[in-house]
Amino acid sequence: MKPFWCNPLNVPSPVGASALDLSIRRKDHKTPDGVTHHVLADLRLSLPGGAVGALVGPSGCGKTTLLRLVAGLDRDYDGDIRLPAHGRLGMVFQEPRLLPWRTVIDNLRIAAPDAHDKAIAALLEELGLAEHAAHFPRQLSLGLARRVALARALAVDPDLLLLDEPLVSLDAARARELREKIAALVETRRITTLLVTHDPREAIALADKIFLLSPRPAHVVATLTIDTPRSRLTPERAHELEKEALAMLAGNGTKI
Repeated sequence: MKPFWCNPLNVPSPVGASALDLSIRRKDHKTPDGVTHHVLADLRLSLPGGAVGALVGPSGCGKTTLLRLVAGLDRDYDGDIRLPAHGRLGMVFQEPRLLPWRTVIDNLRIAAPDAHDKAIAALLEELGLAEHAAHFPRQLSLGLARRVALARALAVDPDLLLLDEPLVSLDAARARELREKIAALVETRRITTLLVTHDPREAIALADKIFLLSPRPAHVVATLTIDTPRSRLTPERAHELEKEALAMLAGNGTKI
């Protein structure tokens, strides 16, 4: 049986439908002591095929919960989720979650047993991991481990890529370096991508559409479309977009 992160999940979109369509009417979470929290309500978004979308909202609003619903890791919700055709999924979690007793290349091969050796080698080279292929996770820095987690998600040749805070806990230089690699990969591969971040600047650097979320129960309060191609996005334009995103959130009573 293949690992869960490369299995078809939820419902693939029919021909002509948007690559990713979410309509979550309600999602609740019950704590161990029996308290019910209303996490998501009337949340709707649509992301075209090959586009990158970013979920931005206050801490604890339900961004990761929504990503888990899309991934099929949590099916206890009221709503509809339509994935890209074929529904092959690659996911990068907040923690790298590498198998510690397996080498870097074996972590990729376990996730993508059908991938050709040349494809795996090319991916490792593209992410600057070729010299670490025989290393174990304990021998890697956090930045390298995050690259391996990204390589594992891409090795399955996904129709949909989910990134949950992929740059969290990295210092500014390493975060910028990995962000640039992610931007280049999604640009060249044209993978429909949905990422979670608390940082509007990170979202602006990576996304074509930014979905701004309210506090719990979370819903989309505004959508910011970035028309400027990533390769031509100047610092000045990025700063303007950041102010626009923060103003949209503030106008809906939301702070991050």
